[in-house]
Amino acid sequence: MKNLIEIRWHGRGGQGAKTASLLLADAAFNTGKYIQGFPEYGPERMGAPITAYNRISDTPITIHSNIYEPDYVVVVDDTLLESVDVTAGLKQDGAIVINTTKDGEYLKSVLKGYKGSVYTIDARKVSMETLGKYFPNTPMLAAIVKVSGIMSDEALLADMEGSFKHKFAKKPEVIAPNMKALELALKEVKKVN
Repeated sequence: MKNLIEIRWHGRGGQGAKTASLLLADAAFNTGKYIQGFPEYGPERMGAPITAYNRISDTPITIHSNIYEPDYVVVVDDTLLESVDVTAGLKQDGAIVINTTKDGEYLKSVLKGYKGSVYTIDARKVSMETLGKYFPNTPMLAAIVKVSGIMSDEALLADMEGSFKHKFAKKPEVIAPNMKALELALKEVKKVN
């Protein structure tokens, strides 16, 4: 892992992009990394575009600003591809991970000539199969961990099980489905050629 990895998340209010970025920060912290995880809000309303950020490092982080040249971008809602420049500043040796069922030709047409790696996952399918409802943030969290290599799959699963037990203490019946969503997502993320 490079000393500092920067990730920018694009989603819509209510989809859990902010929550996923904070869960990633917690998981990375628990593996001994230095972390930052923070959102940036425009109009705070359900469905409005939001941006969240992560910095993960082996050494203390002294930068305290938004991320303008991310190593990775996570797009939780593919409808943002036509309205938000999701590849702005994205490093060519990085990658973008998109929740979509759209084909590679379409993606190339909306990614403004981005030449780096593009990965997709159908987070809706993963979520519906495992959770019975559409919560894209859990599959997207697993997808970015898989693509970035921030931690091993096993470390993510072990940490998230503990996190879910704490977060869902009053709803323990949702722990196993969320764990299944992570496990399935780790297998479902695909590189676009």
